[in-house]
Amino acid sequence: MKEKLIYALGFFDGVHLGHQALLAACRQLANSADAKAGVVTFTSHPDALVSGNAPQLINTAADRKRLLQAYGAEVVVEILFDKQLMQTHWSGFLQQLIDMGAAGFVCGSDFRFGAGGSGTAEKLAAFCESQDLPYAIVPQQLINGIRVSSTHIRSLLEAGNMKAATEFLGHPHVFTGKVIPGRGLGHTLGIPTANMALPEDVICPKHGVYACKALVDGREYLAVTNIGNRPTVAGHHVTVEPWLLDFERDLYGKTITLQFYEFLRPEQKFTDLDELKAEILKNAAQTRKILEKS
Repeated sequence: MKEKLIYALGFFDGVHLGHQALLAACRQLANSADAKAGVVTFTSHPDALVSGNAPQLINTAADRKRLLQAYGAEVVVEILFDKQLMQTHWSGFLQQLIDMGAAGFVCGSDFRFGAGGSGTAEKLAAFCESQDLPYAIVPQQLINGIRVSSTHIRSLLEAGNMKAATEFLGHPHVFTGKVIPGRGLGHTLGIPTANMALPEDVICPKHGVYACKALVDGREYLAVTNIGNRPTVAGHHVTVEPWLLDFERDLYGKTITLQFYEFLRPEQKFTDLDELKAEILKNAAQTRKILEKS
């Protein structure tokens, strides 16, 4: 017997407050239907194929899945968005999901799906009523009159406005990556930073220094994180470089999850390494002041 699932539909980039409202409605519907709460999303952004112009993503696929699970998705199904799926009629898409165990659906009031975006929330509701399936249509979420959307959050990240991004996300912006070998310059300064590469399809927040929390090996640390090209040491590639405060072990090969709380300063070129070190130590003190109470 197939598992009975209520599916929330969408791409869920950022897993922001609007997405969380969908997940809450999905859990409520699942509980009433004695089913599990699930999510149907895609392995790549549909716009990559539909318009050839996909936005850079707020999260990696792995971070998106972890956030979805943290907000109540018991099952996360990632579907390949290919030409065949792009050309599938909206009702055919829903029927495919029913064949996969879907016993009801949740979507946002502005959700579009199926060939040419012809599927709407209203059509989904009519389909579910005709099939005697439970469903929920969730209205848009607003903060101070602004619609909560992945597009708006991307603009906040590009501006370095982490406080506002956190308000719209409902959680700090997160990035998880593996520590890769660097030049080791931080060690010579007594400030051992970890080097992390930012995937090309993931949005780069405004270049600068941020107050962060870092999760590694199940423990949480405060971190001063630089995003940028490191102009003082003639860097050429964008890197994410956290310095984990009060962490004294080797980080090479470790996986770190960064939570971004506040933009401290723009990236800048210093006259020498001593001036750079003094500024980073100042940023560490700022980070402790901002985050130790949180």
